[in-house]
Amino acid sequence: MKNKSLVAAGAAVGLLLSSAAWAADKKMIVWVPNGASDFWKLAEAGMRKAQTELPDFDLEWKYPERADAAIQQRLIEDLAAAGADAIAVSPLNPKTQTDAFNKIGSQLPLFTFDSDAADSKRVFYIGSSNTDLGKNAGELAVKAMPKGGKCMGFVGNTGADNARERIEGFKAAAGPHSIELVDVRTDDHDQARARANVDDTLVAHGEIDCMVGFYSYNPPKIYESLRDNGKLGQITVIAFDEDPITLGAVKDGSFAGTVVQQPFEWAYQGSKLFAAYINGDKSVVPANGVDIIPGKVITKDNVDEFKADLKAKLSSQ
Repeated sequence: MKNKSLVAAGAAVGLLLSSAAWAADKKMIVWVPNGASDFWKLAEAGMRKAQTELPDFDLEWKYPERADAAIQQRLIEDLAAAGADAIAVSPLNPKTQTDAFNKIGSQLPLFTFDSDAADSKRVFYIGSSNTDLGKNAGELAVKAMPKGGKCMGFVGNTGADNARERIEGFKAAAGPHSIELVDVRTDDHDQARARANVDDTLVAHGEIDCMVGFYSYNPPKIYESLRDNGKLGQITVIAFDEDPITLGAVKDGSFAGTVVQQPFEWAYQGSKLFAAYINGDKSVVPANGVDIIPGKVITKDNVDEFKADLKAKLSSQ
C-alpha cells in the first residue's frame, strides 16, 4: 500500500512539474472540477486572468480521469501529497466525500466551488446559489407554460448538492403553478447516456411536455434528441448554462431560456481570494462560509448581448 501511495504521489508531482510556469518559489493553487465539460472553459479563462495578477502563485486546472467521486478524491490526495498549497474542488458527492475532505482540509486550505461540501473542513464555498438558480428556472417554466405542464429533468448526479438544490428550487417556483417535475433521470456524466435518457423519455412518457436540463451538457442532448425525433418546438425546454447549442436554441426560440452561472468570476475572483487567504488574510472568508456570485436568466431578448460578453471573456486570454 505504501508503494502504491508513493507512486500515486509521484504521478501528481509529475502533473505539477509538467506546468511550464511552475517554479519552486511559487505557491500552487489547484482547481479540480467534477468532470470534463466545455462548461469549464470559462472558469479556466477566469483562472488565467487571475494568474496575470498573481505573479507569486501558480494556478493549475486538473480534471479527474472521469466523473467518479473516488477518482476525484484520489486526485486531490495526490495533489496534496505532491505539495499543492491549496486545492479548490467541485465535489461529486459531498455526503460520501466529507471524511476524505476533512482529511485534506486538515493538511492544507481546501475550498469548494460549483457544488459545496458544507459539513466538511473546507474554508469556504464560492459559486452560485443553486437553489436560486433552480427557482430562476422554475420561473422561466411558469412564463413559458402559464397553464401548467409535466416536466422531465435530466442531470449528471442527483447526489451532488448543486443538482439537488437546483431541483428543489425548480419545484418550489414551478410547483405552485401546476408544473410538475415528474422525475429526474441521471447519467453519471456519460453524454451518450444523457442522450439516451431523452430518447427513452420521448418513447415512454407521452405526457411530458417540458424538459429541464440541469447540467450544462444536458440541454444540448435534449436539443439533439428533439431535433432528430421531429419534436423541436413541441416540448418546452428550460436549460442551464451557456453551451453554444443551448444559446442557439434560445435565440431561435427552440428553448424557452437558460439560467447561466458565472464560472469565469468563480475562478477569477476565487483565485485572488484563495491567494489572499494563503498569504494570511483571513478576512476574505465570508461569515457564513459562502461567497455567492449570482446567476443570470438568458432569453431571446438578451441572448445576443450575453453571447458577445462570453466571446470577449474567452478570447481575452
